[in-house]
Amino acid sequence: MKLIIGNKAYSSWSLRGWLACKQSGLHFEEMTVPLYDSEWDERKREEDLAPSSGKVPILWDGEAVIWDSLAILEYLADKVGRERYWPKDDVARGMARAIAAEMHSGYLPLRRECPMNLRKVFENVTISDETRHDAIRILQLWAEARARFGKEGPYLFGTFSAADIMFAPVVTRFVTYGFTLPGFAAAYVEAMMAHPWMLDWIDAAQNEDWVIEKFETTPTK
Repeated sequence: MKLIIGNKAYSSWSLRGWLACKQSGLHFEEMTVPLYDSEWDERKREEDLAPSSGKVPILWDGEAVIWDSLAILEYLADKVGRERYWPKDDVARGMARAIAAEMHSGYLPLRRECPMNLRKVFENVTISDETRHDAIRILQLWAEARARFGKEGPYLFGTFSAADIMFAPVVTRFVTYGFTLPGFAAAYVEAMMAHPWMLDWIDAAQNEDWVIEKFETTPTK
C-alpha cells in the first residue's frame, strides 16, 4: 500500500488518513507532496494524484484508489477487521460512528478560522462566536463519550479508535490556539498528544522545510 499525504505541519486530513493506516497494522509506503507551492497545479495532474484531483490523503492498494480520510479508514476496517477501529459494544459503536461522521462533515468555522499548524502556539487568540459554538459542541461530544464509554482508557471510548483518529487534528488545534479546556478535555488532549503515533507525526512536521503563508495567520486581535 502507498499513502500520499500533504504537509504534515498543516494537512489535517492527511493526519487522519495516516493514523488510519497506522491503526491497520499493515505495512504502507508514505509519500509526502508539498501543497500549494508554485508547482502544485502541475503536480495535481500527475498519475498518483490525478484520481482525486489533487486531494490528499490518497491510499493506493493495488488497483484500489481511495481518497478521503473516512473512506480510507472504512476501507482499511473492511480489510483488517472493524473491531480494530470501532468499539465492540453496539451502543458505543453507534455513537462513535455518529461523532466521527459529524466531525467529517461539520465544524467549518473552526477549520477555517483555526487551521492546523503544528509548528506554532499562538497567544491572545480571539475567535468568532461560530468557532466558539463548534468548540463547545465538540467538548459536549467528548464529555458524553468519556462519561459513558471511556472508563477503561484515556481515549474517547477507552481504547484508541476511529473516533480519536477523526478528532486528532482538533486536538492539535486546541493546543495551537490556546483553547481553555475543562479538566476532562485537557486530560484527553494530553493523552492524544502523547500517543506515539502523534509524537512521530508532530516530530516530522517540525522538521519540514515548507511554509504555507495562508496557514500562518491567526485570529489574534
